Amino acid sequence: MSRFFRRKRQNPKENKSTNQLDQSLQTNIDTVTQKIGDSTDMVIRHFKAGQTGSMDIAVLYTSGLVDEAMVHDFVLDTLMVQIRQTPLNTIEKEDFQIIKDFAMTGGNITDIDTTEKLFDHALSGDTIVMLDGSRQAMAIDTRDWDARSVEEPSTQSVVRGPKEGFTETLRTNTALLRRRIKDPNLWIHTKPIGTKSKTDVAVVYLHGVADEKVVTEVTNRLNKIDIDAILDSGYVEELIQDETYTPFPTVYNSERPDTIAAGLLEGRIAIIVDGSPFVLLVPALFVNFFQAAEDYFQRADFSTLIRLIRYLAFFLAMLTPSVYIALTTYHQEMIPTSLLVSLSAQREGVPFPAFVEALLMEITFEILREAGVRLPKAVGSAISIVGALVLGQAAVEAGIVSSAMVIVVSLTAISSFVSPSFNFAISIRMLRFGFMILAATLGLFGILLGLIILTLHLSSLRSFGVPYLSPMAPFIVPDQKDAILRFPRWKLTTRPRLVSQQNIIRENGEAPKPPKRSRRQKRKKQE
Repeated sequence: MSRFFRRKRQNPKENKSTNQLDQSLQTNIDTVTQKIGDSTDMVIRHFKAGQTGSMDIAVLYTSGLVDEAMVHDFVLDTLMVQIRQTPLNTIEKEDFQIIKDFAMTGGNITDIDTTEKLFDHALSGDTIVMLDGSRQAMAIDTRDWDARSVEEPSTQSVVRGPKEGFTETLRTNTALLRRRIKDPNLWIHTKPIGTKSKTDVAVVYLHGVADEKVVTEVTNRLNKIDIDAILDSGYVEELIQDETYTPFPTVYNSERPDTIAAGLLEGRIAIIVDGSPFVLLVPALFVNFFQAAEDYFQRADFSTLIRLIRYLAFFLAMLTPSVYIALTTYHQEMIPTSLLVSLSAQREGVPFPAFVEALLMEITFEILREAGVRLPKAVGSAISIVGALVLGQAAVEAGIVSSAMVIVVSLTAISSFVSPSFNFAISIRMLRFGFMILAATLGLFGILLGLIILTLHLSSLRSFGVPYLSPMAPFIVPDQKDAILRFPRWKLTTRPRLVSQQNIIRENGEAPKPPKRSRRQKRKKQE
């Protein structure tokens, strides 16, 4: 497992001081003000309460992270107006518990006894209530901030299927999963990660379906993360992945709730990071990156055809330039004579060998692709298309590259866009240059050698203990129903064997049968 960017986990008892709250309310307020540096977004309301005004209370919250209407209606109004009707006239130790049990109407109230907990809750959107004479405070859940609404995913769009996508809010994302899986066995465990950001990270799985060993491994890897901030799920992915030095991703990510829900039903574990619309899914296998959400919303025959096209596009995107280099450089006898004459005529004025020619075109296209991503949407697509057309035509007319090379690079680029997973497509782009070098040095033998090394590397990978190439290696016959081919829905009766070690059966597997016809109906049909 990768240990990149990971420091030795320190003992919290040795580093975190237990700054207990003081009995003096003013001392606590001064401590908060000093630690927060008189920040203007921290609102502190200090007032008197009780029938005789003998209770000294302070309410503090972070502006912009709370629902201020809820704070005014259910916290301030209760403390400043309604408890004046109660006989709380003296400051006693039990006053804190009485206010918590009889006065506060918040849905979730947490006791606080240290300044660390106070800041954790206050900076997360909770409202803090402190009483003079008490070493305890209470945190009332009033979280509410501006967030992006649920929209269509921008990276994984489909023609048929749900148009909802995850957002940057953790509870919105968990609610999208709860809407699809209304099962009490859908367990969600949340913990903060990051000494500075304290980002909420949720582990979601179906209890009784997911492998408990994998759940424990995911939890242990998350607990070992010791970093100052988690700003996106990519941070977590890099810190918990099995292998760092590989071009292939071993953690799947998606911004589609239906895709994550389908993975949970198969026995996988989802990791949701607050502030990121991309949810991680583990274990991730090689075949998962060729499966799209739309495969399960269409007919089985159509989905199988599209999936086979994806596998073909994978090899085209990875091997087309290298095969062209090998054939034109070392194996001209394998090219038909008429085509060889045409290619030779096109390359007559080109001063570079085929490898340099392909390398120039590939690097140019990668620059154009990156420029199209970074530019504003209004001009990004236009710049990339116009740049490719103009540069390609100009390069051919100038005699720098041949027309056949432009066709090869275009086919390679189009094939790389077929992959449903963006990070998997990046892996193909990286491997393409390696195969080009092997083809330029060793010809087709180099390509074959590269494929053997690639297969051995894929066979050595694991994703949370599960072989990366399963169900092909090891070959599992029941799991072939949803690997390269996609069988009809009524035949997908079992979960992946190596992903879910328990509760394998997911449905009875009986296909719907047409109603039986009587002999009279059959005779009428024949007539």
